[in-house]
Amino acid sequence: MRANCVVRENLHKALLFFAAALLVFATPVVIAQQSGTGQQTASPMSPMAADAHPSFEVATIKPADPSETGNFIVGGHRLVIEGQTVNDLISFAYAVHRKQIVNGPAWLETERFDIDGQADQPGVANLHQVQEMLQKLLQDRFGLKLHREKRDLPIYAITLAKGGPKLTPSPKNTYGLPTQSGHGQGGQQQRKFTNNSMSDFALGMQNYMDRPVIDETNLPGRYDFILRWTPDNVPTTEPGAPPGIFTAIQEELGLKLEATKGPADVLVIDHIERPSAN
Repeated sequence: MRANCVVRENLHKALLFFAAALLVFATPVVIAQQSGTGQQTASPMSPMAADAHPSFEVATIKPADPSETGNFIVGGHRLVIEGQTVNDLISFAYAVHRKQIVNGPAWLETERFDIDGQADQPGVANLHQVQEMLQKLLQDRFGLKLHREKRDLPIYAITLAKGGPKLTPSPKNTYGLPTQSGHGQGGQQQRKFTNNSMSDFALGMQNYMDRPVIDETNLPGRYDFILRWTPDNVPTTEPGAPPGIFTAIQEELGLKLEATKGPADVLVIDHIERPSAN
């Protein structure tokens, strides 16, 4: 499983699936084999067809062991989720901040579940296909019904800083998928964004913020860039340490992250129930 894993992240800690799993926006691994005719043939590690709309062929859902660490694993066309709340799953599946999910019962935040299933189509699903699979699972097994509204919420708006953006346009990406990857070291954070639109960037940054992040730059296209910052709650005396996230976004990217109130998509839960039996 480890060799096949293209998405793996602890979702329980600050919903980092957006930053590393999304979400994070993992690029499928392709292994080619030589056929008898001399042509290259795709192995089972090939990406799922881009126009595929997969569902779970089979899926088991059970209450999670409270002591287990949350994980999100995609290997081949198998999907394993461990120790996640339903709010975590909805947040990932519909690409929203948890504060954009309203009207749900209290157990959505407290009860955790394990899900083990496989897609009904071959190949490694991309981010959006995994999200589609989870949406269908939530509807079929949890009876999820919801509708969208626009509501004024406390948000962080990404706008252009004085002097304009400091971003490098992306060359054409093989799979057309955005990627976000990085690490923390000594309390400092670094994230590499490849082939990201500004909406992709906003989505990824929600993992580090206490409210939804909305793109208001109106910048078209996709970009490659690196962001380095020191979290506000991490004291540092190291020379050359990067600044806090608000200053880093402005100095390194030519963008501004501003706390404000504005319209944001909200998912209103109309109905949901504990999962049906396997």
